[in-house]
Amino acid sequence: MPANSIMPTPPLPPQSHDRRPAAVTGKSTDYPARHIVRAHQHPTNQLIHAVHGVMVVSSSSGHWIVPPTRGIWMPAGTEHQVRMIGMVKMRTVYIWPDASPDLPTECKAVSISSLLRELILAAMNIPGDYLPNSRHGRVMQLLIDEVALLPTLPLHLPHPSDPRLLEICDTLADQPDDASTLKHWSERLEIDTKTIQRLFARETGMTFGQWRQQARLLKALELLAGGERVLDVALQLGYDSPSAFATMFKRQFGTTPTGFFE
Repeated sequence: MPANSIMPTPPLPPQSHDRRPAAVTGKSTDYPARHIVRAHQHPTNQLIHAVHGVMVVSSSSGHWIVPPTRGIWMPAGTEHQVRMIGMVKMRTVYIWPDASPDLPTECKAVSISSLLRELILAAMNIPGDYLPNSRHGRVMQLLIDEVALLPTLPLHLPHPSDPRLLEICDTLADQPDDASTLKHWSERLEIDTKTIQRLFARETGMTFGQWRQQARLLKALELLAGGERVLDVALQLGYDSPSAFATMFKRQFGTTPTGFFE
């Protein structure tokens, strides 16, 4: 599937948590490998947490790889699709936008602290008719306070809208080992290299090289989560050796490819 696509499907029917039983509600769902939650949106914000397994979350602005123990913040009204890599145990918290003025306003992959993880798990067992001044209400308020402090993780690949960049990005997403240089693309698309550089900076906030590297690293996470060996992943992504791949991976994520999932 091209890097910038979301499967065009009918919207999902309204869910119970969309009808505002409370400011915050939780939902626990386990999905089989390769399951796809088709494109949809909610009137609530969502904190989607992978207790187990890896998710690929896509929206019109890009896609994110969400490894186990991490999460993604999805603002209210954002259409998105979720694809499961292997079996996934998803724990989602739905928060109405007016629950706090400090909630994040942009979609982002986030780190989940030990405290927030326990609050998310506790929210799964709290009924939607809790009172704000009850113990359940205080747990949910603490969860909201922790969400306001969510640190962003470098797990996002932005999608451009310019058709010329789309051709480049779709090719790199489908063929991550493609070694075409900026000059090659300039000749292929018949536009100046500086124009391509300006478009990448304007539409993705990255250089051509940074976007390609990020695409490769996120693809690596997906392949590693599916059980591929580090050697095979490195070769599929166009690296000369596993050590070159591991060096780049550690520079970006602060740990080795095998250590990331541990």
